[in-house]
Parts: sequence; structure tokens; C-alpha cells
Amino acid sequence: MTALVSEASPHAAFPEAALSPLAELVAAHGTRFILATFVDMNGKPCAKLVPVSALAELEAGKLGFAGYAAGLMGQKPQDGDLCAVPDPASFTPLDVVRPGLALVHCDPHVDGKPWPYAPRVILKNALARLAARGMSAKAGAEVEYYLVNKADDGTLVTADSKDDGPHPCYDARGVTRMYEHLTAISEAMNGLGWGNYANDHEDGAGQFEQNFDYDDALVTADRVVTLRYLLNVLAEQRGMTATFMPKPFTNRTGTGLHFHLSLWDGQDGALFPGPGGDTHGLGFTDTAYGFIGGILEHAPALQAFLAPTVNSYKRTGATTTESGATWSTNKASYGGNDRTHMIRVPDANRIELRSGDGSANPYLAIAATISAGLDGIERSLDPGSPCGPGERKPDAHVLPATLLHAVEALRRDPFMLAALSGSEQVGRYYADAKEEEFLSWHNQVSDWEVGRYLTAV
Repeated sequence: MTALVSEASPHAAFPEAALSPLAELVAAHGTRFILATFVDMNGKPCAKLVPVSALAELEAGKLGFAGYAAGLMGQKPQDGDLCAVPDPASFTPLDVVRPGLALVHCDPHVDGKPWPYAPRVILKNALARLAARGMSAKAGAEVEYYLVNKADDGTLVTADSKDDGPHPCYDARGVTRMYEHLTAISEAMNGLGWGNYANDHEDGAGQFEQNFDYDDALVTADRVVTLRYLLNVLAEQRGMTATFMPKPFTNRTGTGLHFHLSLWDGQDGALFPGPGGDTHGLGFTDTAYGFIGGILEHAPALQAFLAPTVNSYKRTGATTTESGATWSTNKASYGGNDRTHMIRVPDANRIELRSGDGSANPYLAIAATISAGLDGIERSLDPGSPCGPGERKPDAHVLPATLLHAVEALRRDPFMLAALSGSEQVGRYYADAKEEEFLSWHNQVSDWEVGRYLTAV
């Protein structure tokens, strides 16, 4: 490939016979620039804007990042470059953002090897462990978010000033007022073939959710990252901020990131439903019950990945909201079609994991959950009978009360500590970073403390 691309014909540099899979996609979509993207362990999207004239360098893994500067990536300032290796299967045209722009998800490498601290690499490693047992995973994701602005005094307010009622869920008027934003996102998803099937006002004033079809677990994780990017950028274009913060408002419902998960025999044979042998009445096989058993067994440690911020525990610890429900659980329970449990079983084909929130890194959350579930399958763990509506079993694990409690639970769980790329070193690095995050917050004097203690004694 030549290094020069004419402005009039941006793909003349790629002789047809020499096109790589990524170059074919670039040519077919009229792409001029690529966002070569990966996320750090906190989920922050990192990218370089690459002109198609440099596509060969990108494909060769020559696009280097200073890993320490990128974020939580397991590097120090003196370490060598993270080199972004693109996955052509993740190519996503983003003409809705800028004409000629596309995004491709990348796997960071160091010294020619996949970097074990990279979240996408971690999920691929977890899926490889499944594949070694003849299984694959599919996932769906419910992406919730708030649309907000900052008032002159710095406080958060809903972007739609008329959206201020205590019971706005599914409100047709709130959806209509945000019609341009919601339809732009919907059309973007459908244009990409994601199968957007619903867009609704959620339980909090200013809160929305937009859904797309389930797919292979890696594809869904990529799409969550891409959708967050789209939501942020398109909201900014309309003078709003889209936030996935778990609890931006004290008195409103928190923001979840619920995952629908299922296991398959290769790609075609569903492993969860099965005739006969249903020990607990939900239409499941022993494989499915073992998967649930593993998640519940490791639930306290798992929350370090599903609810990974200080703010996360303002959501799970909430006792009430304006609407009257928190829609989050603080116990590791499972039941049928009941949204008050950590694991909901809407039908015999899948489970819904409800304890994750909007700050979760989708790669780490899915990887850690699959690892926990696989441990349950291999140990034939029995989750016991499902809870009835609103029921809580006294022996169920209590979920961590704070991020520090979640870190401590992770450190006490050797299996989950080694679930990230099969290395306790990676798990300990993550745990140390999250403890530091908690202590950084804890060391700040808040308005609540001043009001409570200034003249208390």
C-alpha cells in the first residue's frame, strides 16, 4: 500500500487485489479516518484518529500508546508502548458522527503479545476457556443513562426541564420531548445492523434506556462501548451530557447495566433450556443451574467488576427513591420473572444479571461473570431453589456495602482474583487500584460531614 491517499478518491491507495479485510471495509464504506479504540480497566475509551493512508501501520500493530497515560492499564511511565492491533470484525462506520469516520476495536499488545491487563483481551481469554470446553456465550445488554446539564451553581439538572416528576417511567411525553436524540441513536444502531427494538424513559427523571439485539459476548461488549461513545457525542451535539454514573441524583433511581447471558454448544445449541432433569422448576438444565450457582457463590467478589466505583454503592445501598423502588438488590439471590433479585430468570433461555451498574466495564463484567459461572458448572454447584416473589433467603450472600468491601471480598476469593487473564497479578493490580480509588474519595471532606460534625460537640 502507498502512504498517500488522494482527497478525491480516498481508497485509490488500496489496489483491489491487495486489500486486507479491514481495507475492504474501509473502501466499501468510504472511510477516511478510523478511531482505533480500546478501553482501560475503568472503561474509559482511548483512541487515536488514524487516516486511512496509515492503515497499513495500524494493521501491523505499529500504532503505539503510552499505556500509563492511557489510564488503568497495568503500566508504569517507564514501560514500553501498548500497540493497538485492530479487529476487522469490529469495524463500525460512524457517519452519523462525522462523514467518513469509522471505529474499530483493538487489542492492545506489548512486545508482540496480547496485553493481559487489556479488558478486551481479558474477555477473549475467558471466552477461550469456554471454547476449550465446547461452549460459547451470548449476551444482551440494557444500557441505561441520564441526560443532564449543569446549572449555573454547578448542580446537576435534567436536560429536559419539564422532566421532573416522581413517576416518569415509560412517560410518552418525556420520550417525545427527547425524540430527536432517541431516534438519532435508534437509527444509528439499526443502520449498523444491531437491531434496536425499544427506546424508553426509565424510572428516574431524565433517565433513558435503548436496547439492541443480543449477540456473541465479545460483539455485545464492543457494542456497549460503541453505544456509550455514540450517546456521549450525539448528546453533546444537542447541548446535553449523557452520563452512565450509577447514582447521579440522591433521590432518583440509579443507573444499571443489566446483562442477559446464555451458554451455547458452539453457536447453535442452547445449553440452558432442556427437557427433563429440571431440579428447580425453571426449565433449566444442570448446566444452567451450575452457572447460576457459580455466580451466586462468587457474588461479593464479582461486584468489584459489576459495580466498580465509589458511586456504585450509593445505588445498591439506596433504601428508597422518588418512584418508590430502587431496582437494585443488596443480596445474592435468584428467582423467576422477578426484578428484585440479583439474577432474574425471565424464561428458560437466559438469565438476567441485574447487579451491574452503568460504570461497569462490559469486557471485565462479562469476563468475570462467565468465569464465576464456569466455576459453578465445573463444581456442579447447586444454587438451591429459586426465591419466590420478593423473597430473600437468610443464607444468601450479602453484597458489599462499599467499593472497599467489594475489594476485600475480591482479595478473599482466590478464584475470582485470578479470573482476569488467569493471573492473580492482574487481579491484585485491579484490587489495589480500586482500593486507592475508594481511599481517594474517603480522604475528601464532604458537605455532609461539615453539616453533621461542625458543631456536633
